[in-house]
Amino acid sequence: MNKPTAFFPTLLLSLAISLSFAGFAEAKEPNSDAKHSVSHSSKNTAKKEVTVNKSKKKKVAASKKSAKSEKVALKDAKKVKISAKNKANKTEKTAKKTSKTEKVAKKSLKNGKTVAQKYTPSTKVERDAQRKDRNREKLSKISRTGKISQAAKYAAKPVIIASTPVAAVASIRNSIQQSSNTPLTLNVESRAALVMNAVTGEVLYSKNTEQALPIASITKLMTVMVVLDAAQALDEPITITDDDVDRMRNTTSRLKVGAVLSRAELMLLALMSSENRAAHALARNYVGGTPAALAAMNRKAHAIGMSNSRFFDGTGLSSGNVATPKDLALMVKASTTYPLIRRFSTTSEHAVAINNNVQQFRNTNYLVKSPDWEIGVSKTGFINEAGKCLVMQAKIKQTPVVIVLMDSMGKYTRIGDAQRVKKWLEAVPAN
Repeated sequence: MNKPTAFFPTLLLSLAISLSFAGFAEAKEPNSDAKHSVSHSSKNTAKKEVTVNKSKKKKVAASKKSAKSEKVALKDAKKVKISAKNKANKTEKTAKKTSKTEKVAKKSLKNGKTVAQKYTPSTKVERDAQRKDRNREKLSKISRTGKISQAAKYAAKPVIIASTPVAAVASIRNSIQQSSNTPLTLNVESRAALVMNAVTGEVLYSKNTEQALPIASITKLMTVMVVLDAAQALDEPITITDDDVDRMRNTTSRLKVGAVLSRAELMLLALMSSENRAAHALARNYVGGTPAALAAMNRKAHAIGMSNSRFFDGTGLSSGNVATPKDLALMVKASTTYPLIRRFSTTSEHAVAINNNVQQFRNTNYLVKSPDWEIGVSKTGFINEAGKCLVMQAKIKQTPVVIVLMDSMGKYTRIGDAQRVKKWLEAVPAN
């Protein structure tokens, strides 16, 4: 009976220990699950925050885009508004102009007059023709009005340039003749022109060759011819003085007062670069001075058959220096007999030492350095009354030809005409 009594306490103790371990294990299990639950919850929270941030960024970007679109829309609306306003202003101005024109027309009709509609050229050719007419009209008001020209003061003689009647000008413009040996048609833009065979004297083409026109710096060919005829020393030093300064047209020059050059250098610059002070100094230092030089120039012109020519100064600044294209052809032909004129007038460029400074001068006719041309004599000229002028003696198809182009409008017309003459002659079939 004692053994069973001792067994029960031991059994109870074992049960108690087993239960305590089971409780500990059960208590431990819930802690692990809690940890996993907390970790999963924090991850979900982080994901939600990222989603919220992305959503906010999208909203901000959409807001910015919307604001930008609104700005663009406002800007476009403003442009449309300004354009509409400008269009309205233009329409209003046009309406006012039309109203004014109508008022003038009504007033004119009341007075028994009619208003001529202004002609508006539609093509480029017509516009160019209208512009040329306007330019010629301006020039005629300046120099062809019949008033005493400035050359009268310069030459101390009353030189009157008579205005040309409109009918006479129209007939002059239509006076074009062409040799029967050249069947192809030549069209030149210069007001007057002549193309002549320098060997036979045959006139191949002529346009308005009967009227004497201002010749500008073509004059310098005659100035140099009479200086060479006088056989003055070519190496004689000549000083540019205040007398050589142009006070008629106030043209500029790179030959400063006090510059000293030889007579040969002055002739070179007069022919090559058309230096007015150089030409004036040559005439001033002629035996007997400028009056004697001018007398010699007019005698020379008469001697070579220039019957419609007059010279009042040695530079060509005087509009009283006139000649017909036929006269100039004779002068060019005569000038080819002077080796120095052939050399100086066709020199493309030359450096001159003036007062310890080296200055580069160039030819006013750039065709002299063209490999396509074989030019023997060349001279350009320009004053308002004369327009752009060019005379040349050149070999075309091995034949010496004299080309005279007078009163060309625009910077390149005379050069373009010279090129047209060359192509025309080259296209003529050989006999």
